Amino acid sequence: MTKRAIITIPDPVLRQTCEPIVSIDDGIRQLADDMLETMYDAPGIGLAASQIGVLQRMFVLDVSKEEEPNAPMVFINPKIVWESEERSVYQEGCLSIPEYYEEVERPAKVTVQFLDRLGAENEITADGLLATCIQHELDHLNGTLFIDYLSKLKRDRVMKKFAKQAKLTAKG
Repeated sequence: MTKRAIITIPDPVLRQTCEPIVSIDDGIRQLADDMLETMYDAPGIGLAASQIGVLQRMFVLDVSKEEEPNAPMVFINPKIVWESEERSVYQEGCLSIPEYYEEVERPAKVTVQFLDRLGAENEITADGLLATCIQHELDHLNGTLFIDYLSKLKRDRVMKKFAKQAKLTAKG
């Protein structure tokens, strides 16, 4: 397993749409392992392939509590096939927008179809934190960030702050 660098805003790769994974082979399984190592090291509870510069439709997550054993999940070519009308609000953060958190409203429950790391078809219905995390990571695969759900004023303020940081870092 290899820890990868996490891309942060304003990098334009985060706004690109990821391509479906055509075949699940050792390379894809290695990518999943690398993504899990990167996510745990960050630390975070979810990571999309685009966040490490790989424009393929895969994300990993683990919403287990600290006192519980790790419960990593790999979602390949995920697709939400149902969402509840009921909504829930969670404070979200993102490894690509470090140390910034805001409340986001999303469907409270979703059903998602996906392939696992062995290529088996799966379907789960999720609620709570798992549902929020699935939607957040799936958004990444479509070039959407959680700040896109905020007011234009808040979103612009965050983008400006990170663009300024990126310029300062580039000047070194």
